[in-house]
Amino acid sequence: MELRDFALRTLTAEDLEVKLAPPELPVAELSDRSPGKPLRVQAPGRPADLRISAGVKVPALEGMTDPAQRPRILHGLANHELQAAELFAWALLAFPEAPEPFRRGLAAILVEEQRHTRMYRARLAAAGAELGDYPVHGYFWSKAESLASPLDFVCAMSLTFENANLDHTVDYAAAARKAGDEKTAAVIDQVHRDEVEHVRFGWRWLELLKSQSETSWQAYTESLTWPLRPARARGRTFHRAGREAAGLPAEFIARLEESVP
Repeated sequence: MELRDFALRTLTAEDLEVKLAPPELPVAELSDRSPGKPLRVQAPGRPADLRISAGVKVPALEGMTDPAQRPRILHGLANHELQAAELFAWALLAFPEAPEPFRRGLAAILVEEQRHTRMYRARLAAAGAELGDYPVHGYFWSKAESLASPLDFVCAMSLTFENANLDHTVDYAAAARKAGDEKTAAVIDQVHRDEVEHVRFGWRWLELLKSQSETSWQAYTESLTWPLRPARARGRTFHRAGREAAGLPAEFIARLEESVP
């Protein structure tokens, strides 16, 4: 199986079981001999009940203690991971000339994003709902058209969206524990551990892809297209530990912490 074929299947499948299925072989064993021409897909294939809608709101994390709100929150978390899986597949198709280690890294993260979606889907089922029961937004997808290069992609996806999730996962896990839902908290903890490695991937490739004449902070901020900005790379409460574990340098972490909307 080619990396391209796996990405195309994930991105375009309208059957959720197909979309969330990992490749038949480990990523390291998939071929990348035929990456094809650049393909920038405008929107993902989705089941009808998971089509992206405008103006969708998800309850705040404080709603985790409310049995009526918790399924909607879990549904929103699952949709975030689903978008992430689709966008890593999107990047494999959009950047066929990127270095092969970069592309295999994208594919490995894609597999983890599929797994995160399945994990949240299971917790959603335990809460009495299914993926597709509520409308979903496409916030991540709305930024895809501005991602013109692999550097743009890691700055937006890895170092902004996933960076912010280093905060969100800590806060959501605490909220789940406060609600007495230890199984959901354990899932969120696992997502957090994986996000640390995803941010590490983004940092590594920022350093490799940026111009040597730029600082890392310059390259990061200049690769973001408004409304993406450093303030979007953090949550309401800033947790330094996840960034330190991901290998971000102290100066970069400090600039993120100081960033305001």
